Amino acid sequence: MLQGKCVVLGVTGGIAVYKAVELLRLMIKAGADVHVIMTRSAQEFVTPLTFQTLSGNPVHTELFNLIQEQDIGHISLADSADLVLIAPATANFVGKVANGIADDLLSTTVMATKAKVLFVPAMNTNMWENPLYRQNQKHLEELGYHFVEPVYGELACGWQGQGKMPDPQVVFNSAHALIGSKDFAGKTLLVTAGPTREEIDPVRFLSNYSSGKMGFAIARASRDRGARVILVSGPVHLADPKGVETIHVTSAQEMYREVTEKASEADVVIKAAAVADFRPVERGEQKTKKGDTETMAIALQRNPDILAELGKQKGSRVLVGFAAETEKLLRHAREKLQKKNLDILVANDVTQDGAGFDGETNIVRFLTADGQTEELPLMTKDEVAEKLLDRILTLLPKD
Repeated sequence: MLQGKCVVLGVTGGIAVYKAVELLRLMIKAGADVHVIMTRSAQEFVTPLTFQTLSGNPVHTELFNLIQEQDIGHISLADSADLVLIAPATANFVGKVANGIADDLLSTTVMATKAKVLFVPAMNTNMWENPLYRQNQKHLEELGYHFVEPVYGELACGWQGQGKMPDPQVVFNSAHALIGSKDFAGKTLLVTAGPTREEIDPVRFLSNYSSGKMGFAIARASRDRGARVILVSGPVHLADPKGVETIHVTSAQEMYREVTEKASEADVVIKAAAVADFRPVERGEQKTKKGDTETMAIALQRNPDILAELGKQKGSRVLVGFAAETEKLLRHAREKLQKKNLDILVANDVTQDGAGFDGETNIVRFLTADGQTEELPLMTKDEVAEKLLDRILTLLPKD
């Protein structure tokens, strides 16, 4: 993901420094060469040894130390970087850079670099909302610097509000979007996500436990790797991914119409949505009353099979399906792979810990049309998305 990329990770003083440790781990895992610069205040929270152990590189703390006899530290780091990532970024540090102040190793490195610079602010809510800070961030954004917005939550000072450093995975995704491989540039990916709802009456519906997190992870990863992404999502509690054309639907029939209409634009279709197989034959116009009966029967009819329809009209597109199973995983997965004319099927046993609906992780197997099976260990859904895109890439024609 970040093989061959040099990242300078700047760490300033704040309680969120501990998240920078996890962020470093994600960078290293993705193959980046990470060099850490710590301000004096940052060293009050975490020792340089922690970052040095994880990065495998010396941690830089002093402006006038020489890396090599002929290299001035801040110039060498600034020249070698593909990305300078400041996490956490205090209000003080953002203010210094916005006003051209370079009085320590990190600020001079930012001033000297021509690489992309990404700030991850973390601070008290009042500081975040202060007009002076807002003006500094706006000024830097106008100059081409990048920011990951802090999130709302309970702060270390006991306040509730915006100012928390986001989850390290969110920061990593933003960094990857800036400097990661754009190996899907020029391709259009159509992704579906979430459940569908089949209304029984105005207040009740049939559905499932899908959260949409897997499909949204695939959409974000595809966008970050340069693809144009069309996301068709059922009802979820997730923010629309920036830079993704998101279409919201409710029922299976609505999803069928949108997907079959958009499929002609796509080089790859990834059907991660959990679509209801059946819908009520009749929808009550008013809320159904229970009355005196102890049981109630609802007549159901089949919904259109979106994946099967796509398989019939696949053409040169790469078609990927998902199968959430509770038993006989491989048997059912192979049957679905062949029956739906898929190139790849992503199968998981939702009874396993860490592999069910609505979680942050998944345990999947990739089955391919040529008979291969690859079993992946427990991973975050973002990691599964990257692995899936790597596999899809091998099926796309080389330009």
